[in-house]
Amino acid sequence: MKFVFLGTTGYHPNNRRQTLSVMFPDNGFILDAGTGLFRAREFVSTDQLHVFLSHVHLDHCIGLTFLFDVVNGKQMRQTQVYVEGEKQTVLEEHLFHPLLFPAMPPIDFIPMKIGPNAIKVPDQMDVHTFPLSHPGGSVGCIVQQDGKRIAYVTDTTAGLDEPYLEQIAGVDLLIHECYFPDGFEEQAAITGHSCATSVAQVARQCGVGELLLVHVNPLDETDDPIGLESLREIFSNVRIAEDLMEVEI
Repeated sequence: MKFVFLGTTGYHPNNRRQTLSVMFPDNGFILDAGTGLFRAREFVSTDQLHVFLSHVHLDHCIGLTFLFDVVNGKQMRQTQVYVEGEKQTVLEEHLFHPLLFPAMPPIDFIPMKIGPNAIKVPDQMDVHTFPLSHPGGSVGCIVQQDGKRIAYVTDTTAGLDEPYLEQIAGVDLLIHECYFPDGFEEQAAITGHSCATSVAQVARQCGVGELLLVHVNPLDETDDPIGLESLREIFSNVRIAEDLMEVEI
C-alpha cells in the first residue's frame, strides 16, 4: 500500500502544515477531508474517489468544499463520501448551506457502517471501522490490502484502557493523533485529544510495527512539536508525519 499525507495538523493550518488528510492514490481512497485535500488533485489517478470522514469537525471536513477543483478536468465517474448518518444531515444543512457555500460539490454521501468491511474500495482494499471517544463522536479505521494493515486513529484521547486498542493490535502501521506534548493531559481530556506518552504507550501495548504521529498542535511549526526523544524510550519506531510525506508498506 502506498499513501501520501496531504495534511498533518489539527484545528487550523499553519505555514508548515495543512489540516489532516491522507490519500491512497492507487485506490482513490482518502482519510478525512482537511484543508490538505486541495493537494489531492495532483495525485488523482482513478475515476472514483472514496472519502472516509472520521467525524465532521471543520478541520476534518472543510476540504469537501474543495472538490470542484480537485476533480476539475479529471475523468471522474463518482466521488463517494462515507459519513455517519446524522452527520450527513449536518454537512448538507450547514457546511453546504447556500449562504455558506453556493453549490453542492459532485459527491454522493454514503451512510457509514461500523464494523468489518464497512467500506469497499477497488483493488481488494477493505476498510474496518470502529468507534472512538471524542466530543461529538469519531470513528477510526483499519485499512487492509495484500496482507498489510494500517490503523488510522483520530481524534481521541489515547489510553491503555480505551476499547479501540483491541482493534489496532498488531497492525503494521499506526497513524495516531498526538495534538499535545506531555504536560497537557487535563486539556487533552477536555478536548478529546492525546498527549505524547499516552500514544507511545498505546503503540507499545498493541505491538504495532511503526507509529506515525498526526494532528499535531498547529501553534508549533518546528520539526518536533511532540518530543520524540523521550517517546522513543517507550516506543522506538516513531516519527512525526509531514505534509506530502509518501509512505509505502
